[in-house]
Amino acid sequence: MTPAHDAPPRTASTAWTPPAGKPPLSARLMRAGWRRLPARLHEVGLERGLAVPAADGSPLVTDHYFPRAQGDFPTLLVRSPYGRGLPWGPQYGMLFAEQGFHVVLQSCRGTGGSGGRFHLWRNEAGDGAATVAWLREQPWFDGTLGTIGPSYLGYTQWALALEPPPELRAMVVQLGLHDPRALFHADGALQLEHALLVGTAITHQHQGALPFLRATLRLRRLLRGLTPSTPPPDSHADALGGVPAWLDEAIAAPDPNDPYWGGASTSAAAEVPGVPTAMITGWYDTLAGQTFEQYARLRRAAGRDSSLLVGPWTHTSALGKGWPEVFAESLAWLRAHLCSDPSGLRPTAVRVHVGGQDAWRDLDDWPPPRSARPWFPAPDGHLIRQAPDGGAPLASFTYDPAEPTPSVGGPLLSLGAGPRDNTTLEARGDVLTFTGPPLTEPVDVLGPVLARLSLSADGRAVVFTRLCDVDPRGRSTNVCDGPAALRTDGAAPVRVTATMGHTAYRFAAGHRIRWQISAAPHPRFAPAPHPTDGAAVGPVRITVHADSALVLPDGAPGDVVTGTPPGAVGLGSPTRGGAAR
Repeated sequence: MTPAHDAPPRTASTAWTPPAGKPPLSARLMRAGWRRLPARLHEVGLERGLAVPAADGSPLVTDHYFPRAQGDFPTLLVRSPYGRGLPWGPQYGMLFAEQGFHVVLQSCRGTGGSGGRFHLWRNEAGDGAATVAWLREQPWFDGTLGTIGPSYLGYTQWALALEPPPELRAMVVQLGLHDPRALFHADGALQLEHALLVGTAITHQHQGALPFLRATLRLRRLLRGLTPSTPPPDSHADALGGVPAWLDEAIAAPDPNDPYWGGASTSAAAEVPGVPTAMITGWYDTLAGQTFEQYARLRRAAGRDSSLLVGPWTHTSALGKGWPEVFAESLAWLRAHLCSDPSGLRPTAVRVHVGGQDAWRDLDDWPPPRSARPWFPAPDGHLIRQAPDGGAPLASFTYDPAEPTPSVGGPLLSLGAGPRDNTTLEARGDVLTFTGPPLTEPVDVLGPVLARLSLSADGRAVVFTRLCDVDPRGRSTNVCDGPAALRTDGAAPVRVTATMGHTAYRFAAGHRIRWQISAAPHPRFAPAPHPTDGAAVGPVRITVHADSALVLPDGAPGDVVTGTPPGAVGLGSPTRGGAAR
């Protein structure tokens, strides 16, 4: 395989005459509403509705944004199942074209008017390669290619990078997906709300803003009236106007070894040397875990330049209020690797926002070296450092699917994601809390958080565990969380590990660390492992034993703290072989 950086540049033909089209008024009005963006360098033109042949010849509808200026410009490829209108046209087509890039914005097959039938993963590698082959024939293509995009638009990038074409010189994966199965199933739990929102987005978003908004509002309304007593997907068909075949199949295949998921993961693309890759996510991004997994692979891959930015964002707010920072980071990376202009790069590979402190921290690697130290639950709801003498039963609660524990904040796709006040939630009888004493000095938690749970129950369940920050007024705010599948007959306690995601958070002096334990919050998770087997779900009594532990990477801090926002200095400098340059 030829590394991308070995491909010689190709000079575009000067015979190409730019068409007269320009972006629609709606896109220009949206562009005018953004603040804190760099000055426009070029006016933007638009070729709409180009037909690019897919791997099987199906037409892939494509829009081409370009700078109205003389000279050669690199090309960005953006492949999306969510249509090519708002917000994608203005946010990627217009903004990057006015900074000096051709932008090819394409609807994946079966979406947005493109031919063929959409599938979650089977066609993206071949269709991406076919699009690059088409690019080679365009007179304005100079042989220098980058990719960019969030969420599933990250998946289309990884699919192309499994066998990267020699023209591919840079990738910017924002809030990206590389493993479709993990979008639906996490640690034995069905991520029900994710599944239905993804189904709604792919089914309706390309139809236009109003149909998509109506479908989303209908889904939210119906979810409020549903309970987890009936297994999905039949109980949720009305929420989508019928369950698409691909969604039904994805929900019904929780096992990672199920043949249905064969070839779905593109994780191996991060281990292919040669394509410099910037990764961007938020602490409350529902796909943050996938970002950290791929970044670890990038760091292990010899000769793979990489960087990581993590902000105080959700999956959607990173492209909203966080967009000035995300755009600046992305632009700096693309200019460095496509335009030979490294002036915007920062000197470290990693930059993270530290919650509870509202500061940015520059690091050589992620996660940084920290000591993983446990906190233990104790009687009367205390959280202590001293390990217990044994594993005696400590506290119990009953989960009733007829009155399920509600979702409050966290890494969601829906509105309401992010940090939220958990005080009312924690007053419920089906939520346990264990709280440490007021801290005499700040405690920094940087890295992955996990819970080792010793539990007994009279039925199967999905257990949910969360780290919270309790301020001096008693307000409890969620920091990170995660589920774990519990399969037991109640005869003896079983041990399960819940991975609770990564975080960078400072617990201030006077605050308290809280460990929250409940069952599956509705509608975020289905209430039991493998909920599609038709079994009814009833009340479950769950007991927490004293030999459980909350494990925090809270060793002594020794990192450089900066208050400079990331957009002011650009993205991290490239790294090779796992070491910062």
